[in-house]
Amino acid sequence: MRLNADFSRRAVVTPDQYRWMESPTPGVERMMLDRVGDEVARATSLVRYTPGSTFPTHEHGGGEEILVLEGEFADEYGRYPAGHYLRNPIGTAHAPRVGEQGALIFVKLHQFSSDDTEQKVIDTRAGGWRPGLVDGLEVLPLHDFEGEHVALVHWAPNTRFQPHAHWGGEEILVLEGTFHDEHGAYPAGSWLRSPHRSQHTPFTQEDGALIYVKVGHLLPE
Repeated sequence: MRLNADFSRRAVVTPDQYRWMESPTPGVERMMLDRVGDEVARATSLVRYTPGSTFPTHEHGGGEEILVLEGEFADEYGRYPAGHYLRNPIGTAHAPRVGEQGALIFVKLHQFSSDDTEQKVIDTRAGGWRPGLVDGLEVLPLHDFEGEHVALVHWAPNTRFQPHAHWGGEEILVLEGTFHDEHGAYPAGSWLRSPHRSQHTPFTQEDGALIYVKVGHLLPE
């Protein structure tokens, strides 16, 4: 399968375009955002677990990055309510399960460098926000490795960022509010991927925004 597999092109998925698909595991559905491969794939997805569902024990052959969006995700190592950010490096393994709330997660698979071996569990609700580059922005850093940077960014209402180019590309998931640029408006649940050296001028309006953002991971090979 190849879905949004040309990383030299801009890709946008908004919530009105969601098409949930059943996974091979009962009670687990996926909304695929990009994918290169079949059941074992380089993939970016939203994954929805029904209450009480489980997923078989599996090893992360290319690493796994998770942001818990709703409910509570869990495995044999702990419980991770909404707002938790997880990184499971290459070679780690677990058996996911969820409780009565179910769970919705954003997950990226098979996208780790073999040298990126730090396992992480971060409760983003615990704070640690820093001032951004312009007034109205707050940043919560999540991960940095060899030019790849991951963070949550809170945008106050009516905030504007300067025009800029994305060295190594940029990927955004809108978590709250509405994110804007000169190309369009992206409500909560929207996913955007912008290629290496692309440019835009982002801003918010009255509702502000909270976004997950990753940069520097889409350099041409």
